[in-house]
Amino acid sequence: MNLEEIQRILKSYGIDGWLLYDFRGSNPIAQRVAGVADGAITRRWFCYIPSSGEPTWLIHRIELSHFSQVTGRVKTYVSWCELHDEIAAILFDGGKVAMEYSPNAAIPYVSRVDAGTLELIRSSGVEVVSSGDLVQHVEACLTHEQFETHREAARLIMEVKDLAFAWIGEQVKMGNPISEYDVQCLIMERFEAMHLIAGHPPIVAVNANSSAPHYFPTAAEHQPIAAGDFILIDLWAKMDVPNAVYGDTTWVGYVGKHAPDKYVKIFEIVRGARDLAVKFIRGMTSAGNQIYGYEVDDVARNYIAEKGYGEFFIHRVGHNIGRELHGNGVNIDNFETRDDRPLVPGICFSIEPGIYLPEFGIRSEIDVFLAHPEQGGVIVTTAPVQNEVLLLL
Repeated sequence: MNLEEIQRILKSYGIDGWLLYDFRGSNPIAQRVAGVADGAITRRWFCYIPSSGEPTWLIHRIELSHFSQVTGRVKTYVSWCELHDEIAAILFDGGKVAMEYSPNAAIPYVSRVDAGTLELIRSSGVEVVSSGDLVQHVEACLTHEQFETHREAARLIMEVKDLAFAWIGEQVKMGNPISEYDVQCLIMERFEAMHLIAGHPPIVAVNANSSAPHYFPTAAEHQPIAAGDFILIDLWAKMDVPNAVYGDTTWVGYVGKHAPDKYVKIFEIVRGARDLAVKFIRGMTSAGNQIYGYEVDDVARNYIAEKGYGEFFIHRVGHNIGRELHGNGVNIDNFETRDDRPLVPGICFSIEPGIYLPEFGIRSEIDVFLAHPEQGGVIVTTAPVQNEVLLLL
């Protein structure tokens, strides 16, 4: 816990304190901020970080040994009556208290505190506000070391992507029968050799399967790959080191020497939306203007809608990237949710518009890191980006 930095951020937002709360791992954000990730903890714990002064912890007495290294004052409770009384005593000054809560559950990644606990805290006379903006700065902004793990993961998954598409072309040319599942296994084998962690096997989708954004082949359910097929590959991974950050990209290819116009047309629209989103971010950043997640979604989505394919774009434009593939920072979204959090220096996110027709779907995904202007500004880490449908024969 970087207490000085957290308190600086609290003051900048006019928030009196941050009340971290967890019960049996229900709030990973609180665990990370507080530096508590002991799976043996079975009772509720709280940590109140005021905008000035030392933190106050509220721990069940039977679990004090798990919190022997924490910084600040430690109070204990045993019964529910003591719990309620101690919460009221800790929050007696009132004011604005941030918790992992999102009004109307607008941002599920931040909605970690249950309604009953919110009722309990509000009964102490405080105003509970969302910690969403605080999470951006404290939990979602990458350290230099984390950025380096992300950049290396991005480089390696791009290498594996190239290998996978090349392998498909080679096998088809030689007349060897292959399937989506074979390509998925090849990618996972390369990840293991490179000491990368994926969490879940990648998407390898042929023809109509690419119309389902989260289609995954399995050993039991998969399609063969042959000449004339259209293929989408979405792969992600992170380095097998502590606090590593994911890389994530999606490319498409055609098993032939000339891609049919129907694929080229849709890819060019998707590429245009992707590039327009990045151009918007760069322009706003260069001008010193604040950008919000929902605004970037609007830029890409409106472009696809203007081209007549709005109804076929069925997911957000991008997601935050962190230690989880879908991190807790701002998403590029005004569709599934309205993410009104700002894009702040230090965050990483995907830009991945898509159009999903019944016959096939096309998505083009890149990763973007937002650095301070003097450190490079808007950095596309999965470069070079795809600018045409790959031809595999």
